Amino acid sequence: MIHTFENNGYRIILDVHSGAVHVVDRCAYELVQLLDENMEESCPASVAAALGDRYSPQEIAETYEELYALKEAGQLFSEDDYQQFADRMVSSPLKAMCLHVSHDCNLRCRYCFAGQGVYGGVPKVMSAEVARAAIDFLVEKSVGRRNLELDFFGGEPLMNWKVVKETVAYARSLEKKHGKCFRFTTTTNGVLLNPEINEYLNREMHNVVLSLDGRREINDAMRPNAGGKGSYDTIVPKYQQFVAMRGDKDYYVRGTFTKNNLDFSQDVLHMVELGFTQVSVEPVISDPKLPFSITEEDLPAIREEYDRLARIVLERKKTGKGFNFFHFMLDLDQGPCAIKRLRGCGCGNEYAAVDPDGGVFPCHQFVGQPEWRMGDVLTGEYDLETKARFARANVYSKDKCRACWAKFYCSGGCNANNQQYEGDILHSHTLSCELEKKRLECAIMIKAALADAQAGEQEERSH
Repeated sequence: MIHTFENNGYRIILDVHSGAVHVVDRCAYELVQLLDENMEESCPASVAAALGDRYSPQEIAETYEELYALKEAGQLFSEDDYQQFADRMVSSPLKAMCLHVSHDCNLRCRYCFAGQGVYGGVPKVMSAEVARAAIDFLVEKSVGRRNLELDFFGGEPLMNWKVVKETVAYARSLEKKHGKCFRFTTTTNGVLLNPEINEYLNREMHNVVLSLDGRREINDAMRPNAGGKGSYDTIVPKYQQFVAMRGDKDYYVRGTFTKNNLDFSQDVLHMVELGFTQVSVEPVISDPKLPFSITEEDLPAIREEYDRLARIVLERKKTGKGFNFFHFMLDLDQGPCAIKRLRGCGCGNEYAAVDPDGGVFPCHQFVGQPEWRMGDVLTGEYDLETKARFARANVYSKDKCRACWAKFYCSGGCNANNQQYEGDILHSHTLSCELEKKRLECAIMIKAALADAQAGEQEERSH
């Protein structure tokens, strides 16, 4: 299987199963689209004839020879070596947990999937007892794994700050005894940040996610506080102070774009101008009936905007003023392991979320849905049948994914979105798929362009 596309003047062939990326001239680009995995050593007369009005017989023959050499090297129309692993998709030990320490929030974001932080219930916070039980549950269910991930989430987790600190201390106290190493992440809206909290987060958290939608008018339209006032002026100075203290540790500023700001590259640039170099802006996934929801009619404009953003990212990197846009970060050399390529984030299998009462769910987006409750950290209850069901959800068990060129990069997409908007974790959410494929094309183009620029610089130096 191959995928061909043009972006920013580059003609690119992606060999799906090997992961090889080829930047080619027009002749090769047109020629490869007339071929399949049954390539013979010599170019078929019918193929040569189809291109004969644009290219010479010699050029066609030489180009075909080059493409055939790539096939022989396993870099074009390569065989699928991954499907053999699909049957091995069995339940795995837990390795990551999302701890909902607060089902309460001091903002009222209009697109919040969690219903302003309460997940369809009433405001509540997690007790230290439940948090400790969750850690014990994770340690018990992670047999064979040393490295464990724990995300503090909400609502707004800083509204239960005391329990956050107590949980970190408790987890640390178990590391040596059980041979574990915890890495913590906190997602925050920034309202409660202060120098003391900053210092703690920078010391204890492997990563910190800071929510901001971009320009003041865009952010404040969707992210007001309980009184209806915009949050931008409150949180931006706090984020700038936090990032200045953060040094070289991981963080990213995460925004959401809606139908109201399809020019979201401007929001990305705004955040960069504020001093943030690690940026993510995600498309809103919401009920299509809502006025700010993205629908299929928005796809052409969004695709153009991703292209625009890719050119901006590329130009900035070339001029030494680069920043990382989360969705354009792609490792073409090593990339994730086979199982990660096939099954993605580990939702419901290697990953679980725990609500303030101790209920266990497949991930944070399933919290608040009783039918998806998998267990309880206080009792030790754990639904292994549901866990196995999620373990079997992979790119070969999802009909749309099986024949998709992007399958090994998106790994089947978001199971929660699939369930909510398509009615089944195995039915890929169409809108998410289309956006992901465009982002991947942009990411591959950026890699190709940077490699091209580097090769040009080396050639200049050699002369």
